[in-house]
Amino acid sequence: MAARRPLVPVLVGATAVGKTAVALKLRHHWPITVISADSRQVYRRLDIGTSKPTLEEQRLVRHLGIDLIDPGERYSAGRFASDAAAWISTLPRDRQPIVVGGTGFYVSALVDGLFREPPMDSRRRELIRDWCTRRDGLGRWAARLDPGFAGGGRQRAARVIEVAFLTGRPLSWWQQEAKARGVMRPWYVVLAAPRPILYQRIERRAHSMLERGLVTEVETVLSSGVRPDAPGLDAVGYREVVQHLKGDLPRKGLAQEIILNTRRYAKRQETWFRHQLKEADTLTLNSTVAPADLARQIVDHWDQRKDS
Repeated sequence: MAARRPLVPVLVGATAVGKTAVALKLRHHWPITVISADSRQVYRRLDIGTSKPTLEEQRLVRHLGIDLIDPGERYSAGRFASDAAAWISTLPRDRQPIVVGGTGFYVSALVDGLFREPPMDSRRRELIRDWCTRRDGLGRWAARLDPGFAGGGRQRAARVIEVAFLTGRPLSWWQQEAKARGVMRPWYVVLAAPRPILYQRIERRAHSMLERGLVTEVETVLSSGVRPDAPGLDAVGYREVVQHLKGDLPRKGLAQEIILNTRRYAKRQETWFRHQLKEADTLTLNSTVAPADLARQIVDHWDQRKDS
């Protein structure tokens, strides 16, 4: 009989909700290793705008999944899933992995497994893609072809249509097959905060980033030859600074633009996790509670259900 996949805590929530602070407090209870599920912290030299754990915090708790590539490179959710699965499976038995992050597609790719598509006819694929670019209502088509389609925009809908037509099975079926072969079972811990409090935290963080030298960080990266439209700079905070440096956004409006766009991003994260985790094994905690107390709550709930 195959060994049962290990249960792994997955700490998620919107940006600025306090995930890193809680993870660091968990070290007082468990010998942990953090698997960072953050699509921006993978980039070297992008530290301030990604709220990357400090060197001192990394000394306190080992973090895997940060500082992996240069800002001009791309790092997909599939690559993260493959790398993270390897990190988890090779950790010593006395180390507790904890997945921490707010990039939903990274978390989903790791937890649900890698969908390795069967061979598909390239000519038919191009015809379907061309059809999708000229068609309205792709979401309705995707929902008809795949009952598991949960939305996600035109690109996601087109992918669902493509897989259904070319393989004869819905994408959700292939994903379930991949999930059955996954490296772990997730136990989700969702940190949430009332919207006004989360917005206050976002505002404080934006001003702090600018005070700590976010503009200089971007200038340094650009001066090294990284293009303004590089993948690493295509994120809230960095996009606005690039606009500012190009002369398209005045300095006095920079902080507010970052704040507004971060709020929008946080709302998308909350919506994504709410929809994706509605039937999952989930513990939701109020992040206005002190991080040490939240860590204690997580440990107490873990002790009650880890052997279930």
